[in-house]
Amino acid sequence: MRIFTRRRLLATPALLLSAISTVSAAEEIKRPKATAEVWARTELYFGTNRANVEPVTEAEFAGFIDLHVTPKFPDGLTLLTGNGQFKTSAGVLIREKSHVLILLYPPQMQDANAKIQEIREAYKAAFSQESVLRVDSFSFVSF
Repeated sequence: MRIFTRRRLLATPALLLSAISTVSAAEEIKRPKATAEVWARTELYFGTNRANVEPVTEAEFAGFIDLHVTPKFPDGLTLLTGNGQFKTSAGVLIREKSHVLILLYPPQMQDANAKIQEIREAYKAAFSQESVLRVDSFSFVSF
């Protein structure tokens, strides 16, 4: 019985050290590099369905980006396309193709909020949309 107890006592610190080293490795992976900066990140979700009209086409959406987004954020952006769903204000579930626009910009950019709101309003007006979802956060960015 003593041998079992001693082995167990000797094994416990080894397991703890193993767990600690695993946690340290995970923290290292999550920790940003020293050269990373904190930037603002905004995601805009654009639906493509329209009432009694064909959905927004790829050409229409590309034209919208060229006219309303690129001039406001000329340094770069990312576009993703996927399928989404949401419930309208009337309680109807809508499934549709959607586009996600990701913008990264310095938090001190004075007019970013106004520019983003202009983009949202322009899309709603141009394509008869009830809303454009906006998600804001901060990210560590390194170029």
